[in-house]
Amino acid sequence: MASKIHEVVVLALPNPTAFELGLAPKFLGGAVDADEHPLYRVRTATLDGRAVRTSGGFSVLPEHDAAILDEADTVVVPGLHLPTSMPGGRLPDGAAEVLRRAATHARLVAICTGSFALAAAGLLDGRPATTHWLHAGEFAARYPQVRLDPDVLFVDDGDVLTSAGNAAGIDLLLHVVRRDHGSEVANRVARRSVVAPWREGGQSQFVERPVPDDDGAGTAATRAWASTRLGEPLTLADLAAHARMSVRTFTRRFREETGLSPQRWLAGQRIALARELLESTDAPVDRIAADAGFGTAASLRQQLRAAIGVSPLAYRRTFRGADVTGHSPLERPA
Repeated sequence: MASKIHEVVVLALPNPTAFELGLAPKFLGGAVDADEHPLYRVRTATLDGRAVRTSGGFSVLPEHDAAILDEADTVVVPGLHLPTSMPGGRLPDGAAEVLRRAATHARLVAICTGSFALAAAGLLDGRPATTHWLHAGEFAARYPQVRLDPDVLFVDDGDVLTSAGNAAGIDLLLHVVRRDHGSEVANRVARRSVVAPWREGGQSQFVERPVPDDDGAGTAATRAWASTRLGEPLTLADLAAHARMSVRTFTRRFREETGLSPQRWLAGQRIALARELLESTDAPVDRIAADAGFGTAASLRQQLRAAIGVSPLAYRRTFRGADVTGHSPLERPA
């Protein structure tokens, strides 16, 4: 018997960002299982069922009003064109009530400046969240009770998720699919949309800053080299030597290009590989720990719990697909 389809409602508040309005229908609506059955039904609503003008200079007329949110399992709030969407920092009449009611039964996902709407409704008080770096200062000043992290691409706080700028909304929605249905389904969605299944680093790499001098040297080749050797005991000196740079120069360039230190990037790559192996193979945890470069099962347990809050076995029970293979090392992109 097929499981109940996950109901998603995109709430188009006045003057939404046109690009982000179509992300959930594309990335959640495009998620299918192995038999090509859709995993989400995505519908769009406005507060009163009437047309709203978007930031793209055209209006959209959804088929539903806010009453449809009562049926939602997930509510997506696209980015808002500020300040016109929220003059004086105020939500449109009735919007806060609609969002608070939805929060009692649905997961909330805010893309980019959509986080302003959740914060204005009091739904982010005391919680971690992010928004576009360009608006982070205004957000922090207006909502000091929110634990803003302006450096990340998205924040998953369980039943409330927020993302940084436009493209980070794609990262967040792919994360939602991955969280709900595993990496295989999320990767399929990403491939069909010709986007990366995940991106390295945070939004700090996109903040406007002076362009570093370009002498033709970079760290991309070293990152590709390291990603195929995650099971080896790679040190910072090893990475710098491969790039033919001093450790100091390599570290500076690496951070400029990725927004992360080499050590943090390497840890993230190893976590990603461990998660992939836990989902897609029957390999014992100590074998996965070795192949992902953690050395011991205890180290993997510690690092995975720190990164996503669960143990390897708990993660495997939650996220593995119905069909897994015997263990074979996964090829990392060169």
